[in-house]
Order: sequence, then C-alpha cells, then structure tokens
Amino acid sequence: MPSLAHYMAQYDHEHESTANKLLHAIGMPMIFAGITLLVFLKWIWGAGFFLAGWVLLFLGHRMEGNHPAFFQGPIYLLVGPIWVAREVWTFLLETNRKPTSEGTTRGAAAK
Repeated sequence: MPSLAHYMAQYDHEHESTANKLLHAIGMPMIFAGITLLVFLKWIWGAGFFLAGWVLLFLGHRMEGNHPAFFQGPIYLLVGPIWVAREVWTFLLETNRKPTSEGTTRGAAAK
C-alpha cells in the first residue's frame, strides 16, 4: 500500500492553481459543517452547506481542468482534508518564505 506521502504528492499534482487551493480551503470546511449540521437535525442548513462545499470543489477542478482526486480512489476523501489542513497551516505560518543570503527569512530581515 502506498504511503501517505505518495498520496499527498499525487494530491498536490491535482491541485496546483491558487484558485483551486482557495476553493478547497473554503469548500472542505463547508462540507464538514454540513455533515455536522445534518447530524444535529438542521437538515436544510446542513444540506445547503454540504452541497455548496461540493460545488466549490468541483468549480476549482473545472477551472484547473482536471478531475477530483477521489475519482482515482476513495482514499482521497481522507487525503483531501489532510492536504487542506497542511496548506492552510503552511499559509498561516508562512513557511514558504525564501531565506535571504544571511540565513534569515525576508520577514525577519526586514525588521
């Protein structure tokens, strides 16, 4: 069985554009909120959030010109939320900053 790193790399390949990443960062929490609301018998709101979340995910894939990763296998229904959490974490911590020549990040060098 492939490792989580393998699945994450494949998921990265299917989600390269910023727009698709943003739509996934919004859509996936909406889907989970919809499921939670359905459990607590708020079915109209739950169904609305659930469907709107999926619309955002499919819109992102349409814009990027590819199919959702879960078409390749149901494991990607679990990999997707992990990937979104990693992307949001990376964005919030700004770990993608390039170091300056002195070995510090640009944000720290500017201070």
